[in-house]
Amino acid sequence: MIYKDFKGLKLSNLGFGCMRFARDPETGEVDQELVNAMFKAAIEGGVNYFDTSYAYLDGKSEGAMAEGLKPYPRESYFLADKFPGHSIPGPVDNEALFNISLQRSGTDYFDFYLLHNVTEWSVKIYESDEYHIIPDMLRMKEQGKIRHFGFSFHGGCELLEDFLTRHEGMFEFVQIQCNYLDWSLQKAKEKYDIITKHGLKVWVMEPCRGGKLARLPEAAHEKLQELRPGSSDASFAFRFLQGLPEIGMVLSGMNALDQVTDNLKTFESRLPLGEEELKVLYAIAEDMKRGVPCTGCRYCCPGCPMELDIPYLLEVYNSYKVEMNASMSMRLDGLPDEKKPASCIQCGQCSHACPQGIDVPAALAELDKLYNEGPKWSVQAKSRHEQVRRDLNMKG
Repeated sequence: MIYKDFKGLKLSNLGFGCMRFARDPETGEVDQELVNAMFKAAIEGGVNYFDTSYAYLDGKSEGAMAEGLKPYPRESYFLADKFPGHSIPGPVDNEALFNISLQRSGTDYFDFYLLHNVTEWSVKIYESDEYHIIPDMLRMKEQGKIRHFGFSFHGGCELLEDFLTRHEGMFEFVQIQCNYLDWSLQKAKEKYDIITKHGLKVWVMEPCRGGKLARLPEAAHEKLQELRPGSSDASFAFRFLQGLPEIGMVLSGMNALDQVTDNLKTFESRLPLGEEELKVLYAIAEDMKRGVPCTGCRYCCPGCPMELDIPYLLEVYNSYKVEMNASMSMRLDGLPDEKKPASCIQCGQCSHACPQGIDVPAALAELDKLYNEGPKWSVQAKSRHEQVRRDLNMKG
């Protein structure tokens, strides 16, 4: 197992993400027997970091993780959990909600604790004086219930820079979506650079893009087999990350024993990708993109009568074109109505200024349609609000 030093702690570079445990399709119950078997194999292979969240699997992840870790001494592994500020129905008793996670996870402290899913929308909650989440979590740290404090992030680069600057010295690590597709698609490279510039370590989620990079189209798979016969598609995604020195943790949401076995093999020793392998992976990533070739030059912005942040909107558009999910709606939810794609008056000045010849008005019109017809965070949040209310015995 590759290990990384983090402030004197010896962390396995591969962490076990507890978001995708197999569940019974009818009851929703976690397959605990499988979890136990996967944990046993992972721990025997050197994994010592387990990541969960209050919200994962409708609140069942923490308990399933705790059950799977029962046979092992608490000091032999590291636990990471997250505060669901993006999912609460309003100001709540933050310490009580935090303590529910402690109880479910079978521990009295978290080695690593994160603000969950900071975006342009949720940042207003996390920084709100009314919600007072950050001060309460810092108090938990002072009490020793949190050993290391960070946040997971799904927003844009400008927000990341601003958030880290406003809270300089508060956080110790940042967890971002990083893989060879999102290296350019969601500007993971720029986010990596921002985080490391602030002197923090990078934690990685979605290294295989929810399985998309672990099960490539046949033509792409064959290209990788020519480079390294017998290697899994997932191994190339992980080895891409091994070439980034400031990554301290790579989380994999494993839900089958063969995934555990294959990942352990990849993390036996460090083997970053060579130049030819990188070239092939970047070409595969380009083939997977379905959006517009925006380079972020911002030539389109000065002439926009509505003063829209067009590159930001096109970045969200490109992500929508690859995969429809509620995270994208959160990034638009965080914008004032007058800055959303529907505010485009179709004047076309942006297209005239675009060196790439992008039909920006058409892309923004389609983005508005995708936003209105696609998965909505507000729908997912409603069920999570009810979960919080039940757990805290709150009235609706």
